[in-house]
Amino acid sequence: MRRTFILLSIVACSSQMLYAGPKTVAVLEQHLQAGKFSEAEAALAAELKQSPKDAQARFGLGTVQFLKGVQRLAQSLHRHGFGQQLRGLMPGFDLPIPHNRSPEKVNYQQVRAIIQNFVTDLTKAEATLALIDAEEVKLPLHFGLIRLDLDGNGTLQPEETLWRIYSRLNRGAGVTEEQSKSFTIAFDTGDVYWLRGYCHLLLAFGETALAHDWQEFFERVGHRMFPIVDSPYPFLTEATAGDTNSFFSFTQLADLVAAIHLINFKVTDPERMQAALGHLEAMVTVSNKSWDFILKETDNDQEWIPNPKQTGVIPNVVVTEEMIASWRHFLTEAKSILKGEKLIPFWRGAADRGVNLRKVYMEPRPFDLVMWVQGTGAAPYLQKGPITDPEVWSRLQRVFGGEFIGFALWFN
Repeated sequence: MRRTFILLSIVACSSQMLYAGPKTVAVLEQHLQAGKFSEAEAALAAELKQSPKDAQARFGLGTVQFLKGVQRLAQSLHRHGFGQQLRGLMPGFDLPIPHNRSPEKVNYQQVRAIIQNFVTDLTKAEATLALIDAEEVKLPLHFGLIRLDLDGNGTLQPEETLWRIYSRLNRGAGVTEEQSKSFTIAFDTGDVYWLRGYCHLLLAFGETALAHDWQEFFERVGHRMFPIVDSPYPFLTEATAGDTNSFFSFTQLADLVAAIHLINFKVTDPERMQAALGHLEAMVTVSNKSWDFILKETDNDQEWIPNPKQTGVIPNVVVTEEMIASWRHFLTEAKSILKGEKLIPFWRGAADRGVNLRKVYMEPRPFDLVMWVQGTGAAPYLQKGPITDPEVWSRLQRVFGGEFIGFALWFN
């Protein structure tokens, strides 16, 4: 999720083309640079109340709502010290959340509430953005000056600028902090759909998590994610004689084995699994629409995601026609898989059967990781039929030079 925090745009209209009004942009940037998302949301909502068809205000409102949701998630995780014990031990836990020296105790229901709040915020932002039907919108924003109050203390620290967060997640960004102060991105229509795609992707993750019951997992190994967990096993956080804080210590390894064993989650709300599938399908749709707009662009104005004839704001990154063709082929393949028209290869036994991913979401059963790895967990979803073309996936790795995952997080 390393480019999850990058976005923002607003626009005003002139016949078929919409440009950001200077007053709106100035007010918006003032609030964003002060980390005042609630004030920005209120100002834009007031504009929409007076002019419901103002695509400029609606685009700004949706993106502010997205950032506000990200900030609320970060503050909630900071309050409970999420991931602090794993920093430096496991890749992916070098999160841009300040260290909390006095984390609060957290229980299972509180963690579910944090996820639900994020789902609620993303749903609100996506619904706002979905009402935009402008053909062309644009807004240059000083990306490096936008701030988020990650620890919720009401004081903005230098490390809480959006650029610091982005550069920490993407160390190959190639722009210094000094350069970032004048660094702007001209977000446009394609980016509206790009942001909607990210909302749907994150909503799919959130709905999937909330569809399952993982309380036992949390109470037995949650102390590896949060410093103080409300658990019936308090001895798990007590110091063990002779043990170290190394990833290869006995207690670390014992908890890792337990975690794998405990990934056996019952489905308590199957409708959420169906909702997650809907979000994944919507993500594919809006990603395709995003590229429809990007490929039609004829300008070359501080592009976040450029077409082959444009120059992007990210240094030394070029988007080629072959990359776009491969990506759109991938989207077509993903759509077929989500619809159940193509199957995911099954690694065990004859090669004439595959996993119907659509059935996994539409007819969910308890998810047992060990049984899925062994093969029997997939049995209810096995069927004969066309298997997804392996050439699609090998082509992606070849065209993107082995960096497909990184580009996928950017392309959406």
